[in-house]
Amino acid sequence: MFKLNEMRNRYTIVFCLLLTSFYATSQDVPKGWHLLDYASDSFYGISLNKAYKFLEQKKIKSNTVIVGVLDSGVDTLHEDLKNILWHNPKEIAGNNTDDDKNGYVDDVYGWNFLGNKNGRNIIKISDEKTRVYYQYKTQFAGQKIDTTTLLEKDFAAYKLWKRAAADMNISTETEFEIAMIDMAINALKKYDNILKTEMGQTEYTTESLEKFEPKTAEGKKSKYGYLTTIKMLEIGADEKNSSILSQLTDYVDQKKSAVAATENAPENFRANIIKDDYNNINDKFYGNPDVKAEKSNHGTHVAGIIAAQRKNGIGMDGVADNVKIMAVRVVPDGDEYDKDIALAIIYAADNGAKVLNMSFGKAFSPEKYWIDSAIKYAATKDVLIVHAAGNETKNVDTTPSFPTAYFLNNSGKAANFITVGASTDPTIANGEIVAYFSNYGKESVDVFAPGVKIYSTLPNADNYGNLQGTSMAAPVVTGLAALLRSYFPSLTAIQTKDIIEKSVYKPNLKNQVSVTVGKNKKREVIALQDACKTGGIVNAENAVILAYKINMLNMGKQKK
Repeated sequence: MFKLNEMRNRYTIVFCLLLTSFYATSQDVPKGWHLLDYASDSFYGISLNKAYKFLEQKKIKSNTVIVGVLDSGVDTLHEDLKNILWHNPKEIAGNNTDDDKNGYVDDVYGWNFLGNKNGRNIIKISDEKTRVYYQYKTQFAGQKIDTTTLLEKDFAAYKLWKRAAADMNISTETEFEIAMIDMAINALKKYDNILKTEMGQTEYTTESLEKFEPKTAEGKKSKYGYLTTIKMLEIGADEKNSSILSQLTDYVDQKKSAVAATENAPENFRANIIKDDYNNINDKFYGNPDVKAEKSNHGTHVAGIIAAQRKNGIGMDGVADNVKIMAVRVVPDGDEYDKDIALAIIYAADNGAKVLNMSFGKAFSPEKYWIDSAIKYAATKDVLIVHAAGNETKNVDTTPSFPTAYFLNNSGKAANFITVGASTDPTIANGEIVAYFSNYGKESVDVFAPGVKIYSTLPNADNYGNLQGTSMAAPVVTGLAALLRSYFPSLTAIQTKDIIEKSVYKPNLKNQVSVTVGKNKKREVIALQDACKTGGIVNAENAVILAYKINMLNMGKQKK
């Protein structure tokens, strides 16, 4: 999704809230700004270089840590990732044999829970509310329901269905939004075709287009039209034409699918492709080893933020320097399934992952009990789970974005689960420190981390680019957690989370967080301490210093 700066028109504001892949800047920011230090570089990054300098001064050596990336897939051939990928030591690639007897054949790099044994994969599916609505429509729609006579299980299903049914309504505002974006896409495609011919190249940025002088009147008109549309949408000057059109098209297709689903049930791709017994969590040996699949932009970008090979002179540097990325594909174009997420957590934990990154979320979680159970299982394996807070500008204390750290029926909270909001830099966001789109919550969001204009790996060998969202903030924290567990292997998952939280940096800014409240989408400013539990942004230097002190203290106790 995209993210643009606030505009006056209320329809455009809706557009801005939902589109988070592009983010306009008041000035250019350096690639990798999220790793910088405010005192040294004047950017509110995580002070990563200072953290490594401290570790070097103390002559602390690292140990390899496995990180599970539960996402849309990872490009295993990318130049900046291929050397840091996890390889299942007990599996022989391509022999069509389950060498390690774990039930997953040829799981060399990880596993794809969104495919079948013939190699066919799920790419696009509906959102969860649509699945819930049609699952119970026959049972509840048009019926007079006496809730006092329902069994507890049926009553829970009825409440879930009622909420989904209410959300299925498509507003006039949404219809207007779709029409406006459609118009913009059609105009951009027309201009783009002409410009590619005039420029003699298939890809270009807004910045390079501004420097180009078309020779024909049609080319000049197209340049003006393209640039005007991009500037109206406030998309960054370094975004490529192909990326802009692809993501705008994907977004509007999703919205159109949601509209279509109000009249007709969407195709059940799971039943047609995976063919598992979805209601049976023990039917778990489905999928295939294709961890890249057809659309791995998101997961590849996330993996690079965590651990793209450092100091190799190409592309960009990840946060952690001694990590092996385990790719577990569970996120399609649409809402993920609870069953896949639960099984992915268990798979990663069983195969040695110590930190899991989960950059996804949804408003409905009908099988949350499976995920709760998997999170508890991961805790027994000493696994830290890092989750993105979401991009809907909502308070997740009152409107959760699933999965959450809170178990069903107020039965407790996972101590091995950390939720991350997206921060930015005042030079990017008109003086604010939290990204306009980020969810927040004084109780439910633990920390913030940079999540705007983050430069990282993209599919196709040597491809890189910017994306933004809490999806990009979470892997910054995942990378930090992996770094801590790499250099201080005695730290538990819970201790690692505690160190990350206690070492946050708290900017001294007046207007820190602008949030959207109420049905009228009114904006108001709150303090950072009211937007998350710790009131701060993760800081690698502070974290490694604190970890070092705790480690020294523990060593002293052991000697006694």
